[in-house]
Amino acid sequence: MKGEIKMENTDLLTLDGVGPAIASKFRSAGITTTEAIVVTPPRELSEKTGVGFNTILKIVEAARKASGIDFITAEELWKKRQKMLKLSTGSKSLNELLGGGIESQAMTELIGEFGVGKTQICLMLSVMAQLPFEKGGLDGKVVYMDTEGTFMPERIFEIASELELNPHETLENIFLARVYNSSHQSLLTGHLFKFCPENNIKLVIVDSMIGHFRSEYIGRENLAERQQKLNDLLHKLLRLTEAFNLSVVVTNQVQANPAQFFGDPNKPAGGHVMAHACTHRIYLRKGSQGTRIARVIDSPSLPNNATRFKITEKGIEDVQEQAKKKDEGN
Repeated sequence: MKGEIKMENTDLLTLDGVGPAIASKFRSAGITTTEAIVVTPPRELSEKTGVGFNTILKIVEAARKASGIDFITAEELWKKRQKMLKLSTGSKSLNELLGGGIESQAMTELIGEFGVGKTQICLMLSVMAQLPFEKGGLDGKVVYMDTEGTFMPERIFEIASELELNPHETLENIFLARVYNSSHQSLLTGHLFKFCPENNIKLVIVDSMIGHFRSEYIGRENLAERQQKLNDLLHKLLRLTEAFNLSVVVTNQVQANPAQFFGDPNKPAGGHVMAHACTHRIYLRKGSQGTRIARVIDSPSLPNNATRFKITEKGIEDVQEQAKKKDEGN
């Protein structure tokens, strides 16, 4: 299939050190593929499966050999990245800002204050991801982890209908998890390594990533523990993108600096942990006449440019197209 990372999905029983009993423990822990073994830290594998650490190290070594994971040339990495997919946002200008769309094998962060359109973009992407490749989709299904109770199926229904898609089928292809606390969020994230390949998941959305952590870990004395747990979840999501060539989109809140008198007093929440883990960071704010402004504030490949878009009944659209339609109607 287009966009598939070339990595052998060797059966667990063919790996040295894995018999029926150990294979069963791996599967019960949600580790069902060689890719999952390769990208998961050995200590985490041992804790999840109950298999001894030394045995795990041998199994991981066998999995890496079977998958051909070792030093590679930059040319080989370049070829791997040619299999990277791009998910359309529905807006040409926003796609251009993102280098063609939301990347697979990467985690994209949408940052902004409440009401700026983070969730609206996520809902639009949930519909677009189901489209075939030639129409800007990922030809797959979606996992949507809702930590703030802002997912609205009626909005999905509206967007799908406007795009002339079957709204009921569109809703069926979105797997929703209402996340109630950070522990629940951690449990669901760990389950994704089994759930995603079994259900052809090509887009994972976490809206928002940091909400529960900010409310549960209050005070500087709890900051180190909060950041450590947040870092663990973010890196699990990154490993997920690489193992299954899918896209991860997370939303992030902002926090105000009351001591700043000039410029935008808001900055992304989550500190350096969020900044280092996310591949592409997009800052959103409200513009004039109901528009939204998206700016790339950090990315290894995208320039720090900005663009405007609008949120409409169709989801996300270009400002120019809206203005053109208005002119044509007069």
